[in-house]
Amino acid sequence: MTSLLKVTGLTTHIGSATKPIKPVDDVSFTLEKGKTFALLGESGCGKSMTALSLLRLNPQPVSRIVAGQVELAGQDLLTVSEADMQHIRGRRIAMIFQEPQSSLNPVLTVGQQIGESLQWHFEIEGQALHDRIITLLMSVGIPDPQQRLKDYPHQLSGGMKQRVMIAIALAGEPELLIADEPTTALDVTIQAQILELLKQIQRDTGMAILLISHDLAIVAQMADHVAVMYAGQIVETGHREQFFKQAKHPYSQKLFEALPTGQKRQQQLTVIKGNVPALDTVFKGCRFVERCDLALTHCRTMIPEWIEENEHGARCHLLASEHKGKTVSKAQAFTHSPIKEIATTESPVLTVSTLRVHFPIRKGLFQRVIGHVKAVDDVSLQLRQAETVALVGESGCGKTTVGKAILQLIPVTAGNVTYQQAVLNQLSPSQLKQHRNALQIVFQDPYASMNPRMTVMQVIEEAMISGLVNKDATARAKRVDALLERVGLDTQYKHRYPHEFSGGQRQRICIARALAADPKIIICDEPTSALDVSVQAQILNLLRELQQEFKLSYLFITHNIAVVDYLAHSVAVMYLGRIVEQGRRDEVLQSPKHPYTQALLAAVPKLDEQSERPVIRLEGELPSPANPPKGCHFHQRCPSVMPRCLEHYPEQTQLTDSHHVRCFLY
Repeated sequence: MTSLLKVTGLTTHIGSATKPIKPVDDVSFTLEKGKTFALLGESGCGKSMTALSLLRLNPQPVSRIVAGQVELAGQDLLTVSEADMQHIRGRRIAMIFQEPQSSLNPVLTVGQQIGESLQWHFEIEGQALHDRIITLLMSVGIPDPQQRLKDYPHQLSGGMKQRVMIAIALAGEPELLIADEPTTALDVTIQAQILELLKQIQRDTGMAILLISHDLAIVAQMADHVAVMYAGQIVETGHREQFFKQAKHPYSQKLFEALPTGQKRQQQLTVIKGNVPALDTVFKGCRFVERCDLALTHCRTMIPEWIEENEHGARCHLLASEHKGKTVSKAQAFTHSPIKEIATTESPVLTVSTLRVHFPIRKGLFQRVIGHVKAVDDVSLQLRQAETVALVGESGCGKTTVGKAILQLIPVTAGNVTYQQAVLNQLSPSQLKQHRNALQIVFQDPYASMNPRMTVMQVIEEAMISGLVNKDATARAKRVDALLERVGLDTQYKHRYPHEFSGGQRQRICIARALAADPKIIICDEPTSALDVSVQAQILNLLRELQQEFKLSYLFITHNIAVVDYLAHSVAVMYLGRIVEQGRRDEVLQSPKHPYTQALLAAVPKLDEQSERPVIRLEGELPSPANPPKGCHFHQRCPSVMPRCLEHYPEQTQLTDSHHVRCFLY
């Protein structure tokens, strides 16, 4: 196979010449025509900076490429002029970014943004330009392209925006597409559509793809060749089959061990201790040594050489011939603390009955109500002591609104939220305040949920003061120390501000703040969605430990099925404001009944692509809750739709004592 891209010794520095930060440090790899090469690793390891350096888009003048070669079909891109690079970017190499909203121009229509790229590369005008834009929109699966080309980015969903980004990238008919975390912000069903779209385009055009991701399952599904990055350096490469069958580097092995699965429910997940080292460090030994459980004495003093066998190589002293026998003992390094399941109580501590949250749509000078957004429409569920109920579904289905309505953070239109015999939505503000301590929330974005002007101590203390915990300042300070230690943070951090912490540390602070009020129930709203797999493992372990210690109940809002499998006792699946299936974890995940649940589970990328599972293509996107379809809300996307699904919404069918579904198939 002919190599399309050959990167040799690429090195990028940021900052001063005397002590530079090295996000890309002597990186070398080869990408073949028509193949997918995946760069895998934690946040901050240098993946995105590598991609930007290939296109010479690394931020100037802060960063600079100091060494290396980037050869595209034999032409070194680091030696060509900037004028020539402008014609290579988009035409021969295109890039799609992680966040489509910030990559699209908010004041230009979709058609104008795609047309701009076509005019730059091909100089076409008029009807030919219009026809080409329509063809591109159709090729990326956007329905009604004639209408969509007049839309602005804010009028599109996340999945649609990402499709527009792909259409802009494909406009130049590139030989290489760089996809930087293209599905991180998307639901699992939309993610499956985007990944399938990229594979189909690759089959049709023979385009090569450089995929940047921290998701092992996506890499398993997409990649032909895998490279693992750590602290600015590639530490392992190999064909997909080799890598997933037997990863060689201890860092790669730890990433696999940190993944949550149902098989690991009885044990703690493996955690990679510490953090990625500062990239301005002058390394004298292995970069992973401080976090490695298999480190040898000379791992600290000797930089490991690259050792390769059958095109599968890694940078590790354990692979040297004199130490090969020691790799057998690696299983001893991954010892797991067992976790016993806690027995839940029979009687519920929280009951949600026929909950409705409708937001009025107003129009005109007098702001008359012309309709309602039915964000939550007839939701019922129960939560027992020490139980975790997972609420899963696509973005926009109403999961977060349910959580906020339970906490009375938004007004309830109808139905009841009952906590220990008290109907929360019928209480006065002063009566409700007495129950505020018992119900707490941990948000998806920990940075946005903390006051940036308050220290960690003030953030946690505020929860005690506002929760009417009657303690003096000294007692509160001791309690802050105890809570920080409990969530695994050093007490000396309490005088720092939120911006001085990593994402995982901020989420620990938010959990400590929730615990400060001595809650009985914590609503966890996507608390691990923005975290790397290793940091996610730390947070999940912490939540399990706290549940055991304090007998906490969790309503866990997520779209990550692997986390649900590891953490949840029961699962409720939401679609367009309603729960369509609910039951014990094993009932819903092992034997899903509703076509939407089946599609949701089928869309989850698996590490083992050989495993048999149905292929269910869920076309289209969630309808608007302001105008839900008549009959079953899912009928427009359902592969098993029947005539009566178009007329009536199905009643609840009880399958077992704990498992029920709303579907005419049953």
